[in-house]
Amino acid sequence: MPEPILQLERRGGVAVITLVSPPVNALGTHLIGALHETLDRVVTDAAVRVLHLKSALKVFCAGADLAEMRANLADPSSVEAQIDAVRGIQAVLKRVETLPMATIAEVSGAAMGGGLELALACDFRVAAAEAKLALPETNLGLIPGAGGTQRLTALCGPAVAKRLILGAEILDGAAAAALGVVHWAVPRTELADFASALADRLAKLPRAAVAAAKSCIAAQSDPSRDGYEEELQATRQLLLHEPETRRRVEAFLSGQR
Repeated sequence: MPEPILQLERRGGVAVITLVSPPVNALGTHLIGALHETLDRVVTDAAVRVLHLKSALKVFCAGADLAEMRANLADPSSVEAQIDAVRGIQAVLKRVETLPMATIAEVSGAAMGGGLELALACDFRVAAAEAKLALPETNLGLIPGAGGTQRLTALCGPAVAKRLILGAEILDGAAAAALGVVHWAVPRTELADFASALADRLAKLPRAAVAAAKSCIAAQSDPSRDGYEEELQATRQLLLHEPETRRRVEAFLSGQR
């Protein structure tokens, strides 16, 4: 029986996905498939309010699977197999990004290329100060094609995106926090406790409210959506159909917080 390449465990309202695909948690076909299957389980479990993604290896994730990339590019007259592979990474990262719950990437080691793109798909990123983060694809004459150009630009603006992508710059966790690439950088010895405490705090929030807030935040960058109207619709939905919202609002109004 093959060894699992990721592990899923529940800690209260937190679902913890741990990547265990040596040597570098490469985003190949098998890990992507396992992520899809695990996300299916997480999203259908109404008790899960937070997804906490981390690695059991020295690296967080080193990006694309090089063996698969070699096979995909064995025929120099065709690149479609590699384009399909990158599209597959895009698809699973989009699922992570749009989950109806808060998501945390705990970056303990190197997050390179697709590994950083995976972290960027999460709502929160906490990195070890000693971690290394980069989108170095221009060194190969390529671009970060699994969402890196889009998410990093949306997150930090074009100036920072150009600095990191065009310059293929490698940041440690502290520098990444200073530029807004990650939310927090802490010493590696404190990282696990910090990320777990963050997950536990977020798990106290109602999942429906978090999902609605994420959707409305996403509307801000979509010209086809009216984010203000979506705020009103979401508020109506929460007040009419979410008992937890009603309980919390009534307790607040009666001074029972």
